[in-house]
Amino acid sequence: MEIFKKTNFDFLGKKMPFIVASLVLTAVGVGSLIVKGGPKYGIDFKGGTVTTVRFQQTPNEDQIRKALGARIPGEIVVQQVTGQNEVIISTDLRDERELNEARSAVFDTLKATFGGKDGDKLDINTATQAQLADKLRGPLATSSAALTEPQLQELVKNILAYRDAAPRSGLLGNLDSLSGVSGITPEMINVIKQQTFPGSYTIRGFDLVGPRVGKELQTQAINATLLALIGMLIYIGFRFEFVYGLAAVIAVFHDVIITVGLFSLLDKEISLTVIAALLTLVGFSMNDTIVIFDRIRENLPQMRWESFDSVVNLSINQTLSRTILTSGLTFLTALALWLFGGQVLNGFAFALVAGIIFGTYSSIFIASPILIFLREWMEKRRKGNAPAAAAASPVKAKNTK
Repeated sequence: MEIFKKTNFDFLGKKMPFIVASLVLTAVGVGSLIVKGGPKYGIDFKGGTVTTVRFQQTPNEDQIRKALGARIPGEIVVQQVTGQNEVIISTDLRDERELNEARSAVFDTLKATFGGKDGDKLDINTATQAQLADKLRGPLATSSAALTEPQLQELVKNILAYRDAAPRSGLLGNLDSLSGVSGITPEMINVIKQQTFPGSYTIRGFDLVGPRVGKELQTQAINATLLALIGMLIYIGFRFEFVYGLAAVIAVFHDVIITVGLFSLLDKEISLTVIAALLTLVGFSMNDTIVIFDRIRENLPQMRWESFDSVVNLSINQTLSRTILTSGLTFLTALALWLFGGQVLNGFAFALVAGIIFGTYSSIFIASPILIFLREWMEKRRKGNAPAAAAASPVKAKNTK
């Protein structure tokens, strides 16, 4: 499918505004990174805690943030999962001792703020297997539903498995629903009602990242990006020529720098998902550039009498439909993910949206002009070295008789 047929746009003639815009964006982004002391790293890289909490009703993010801020030092980020009564709480803690205390601080704060009170009953939505077994052991033993210890442990295990399975996902709204648990009787349910109550929230997950681990992840993320660029440079240099690979890598590096600069300017965090998006961007932008470069290589033997600029311009026009279709559809997908994907995927989707825009125009207005410049520079060096080599080589005179 071709959107544009036999186009003849003078892309190279219009390259200067895009080159200037790229230089400005790069300078502003790098300046922001220098002023702020580098990118704003997320919990993955700085170290901290990430707690996923599910509520019965839509949670109040400000209330959660305020309650935790009163007890836990440092930055606290509360992100609501779109379409669900669920939040992700991230705390910025750098000290190892603080990290070890963070779990109990988060759990205790949530319990004090949202736990509710029902006498001395146990909240079944936050109870562990040991806690629930201890709570039910005595009352069940004195009731008509007495159980042996193995039977009690099996019952508690089945109750918690039922609670954590979809669609409940850790939250029991009504204890009567426990009738669906394997091996439970109405007498047991009555005892459970007397000893427990369904709270308003449950802890779905808790992750802790120490500062040392965060630093290692930083190093690994940088190395992964650089190794990807080096690997592509080697491949393209082998597949085409070195100048092609160098031009493509410079253009991709340009895309990454501008995208990271935008994150710094907008005060967005760099997380592992953002690194994944940047690596995706590297592959996407490189692929788009290679398509144009491959067409240039195909056209060169057929247009030997044309200037290299003309060959490049024609090649860009010939691949324009493919560029618009691929980049346009990918952009729409990433845009939808950014607009409707929620806070959890916001950084990842934003990096893709920005990267696709910069990657597409850099393939045309950055990589191609760089290729022309490098090729002309190589030709000048080759021509300049030829006379010097000829002058340096000895000339043998013919023997005449």
